Amino acid sequence: MRLRKKWWARPELESNSIFITNPKDNFGRWNEEFKNKNEIHLELGCGRGRFISEKAKQNPNVNFVAIDLKDEVLIFTLRSVLEAEVSNVRIVPLNIQLIEGIFAEDEISKIYINFCNPWPKDRHKKRRLTHTRFLEEYKKFLRPGGEIWFKTDDTELFEESIEYFKESGFNIEYLTYDLHNSGFKENIVTEYEGKFTSKGMKTMFLIGKLKFIEADK
Repeated sequence: MRLRKKWWARPELESNSIFITNPKDNFGRWNEEFKNKNEIHLELGCGRGRFISEKAKQNPNVNFVAIDLKDEVLIFTLRSVLEAEVSNVRIVPLNIQLIEGIFAEDEISKIYINFCNPWPKDRHKKRRLTHTRFLEEYKKFLRPGGEIWFKTDDTELFEESIEYFKESGFNIEYLTYDLHNSGFKENIVTEYEGKFTSKGMKTMFLIGKLKFIEADK
């Protein structure tokens, strides 16, 4: 769905210090941005911000970075974070394909990917946020033992993503084809998830854990 341009969104976003217009300036020093040494979690494609706001509220001792591309979406993320009255979130406007140089080695402990574009055509599959091309990029800043939490309603994307994770050196720590009936307690329902769940559709979910690499003796 094409978003109508909101010319007022960028000024409102830039008026708040949690909106980071030059994220490369924080490369290797995101903890300085948050003014603490808490671990950092990253959401790739934050939508309207319900997920990241609730995560931050539930986990005050974790820092969160929310990334999306469009100001028309991020303005709602900002408002959601402000309404939640949390100080442990930063919002970044970014095309995720350009994520190189934003985070340093081992700087991120966990990544969330919620309902990304499934890119079903073969010629487009490399654009998937769970494709090996992207996973290899995330490994540059995800610490060993770090996790990627992935949710989708697209079966083909889910099953092919399982293989992407394995190919890229992740262990599948948890996997379900029906998250809401799985007994998993830590799920936060996104805006999109709430809409299609009400129609009887199921959410698929996995946790991929980056393997530790033993140093040569």
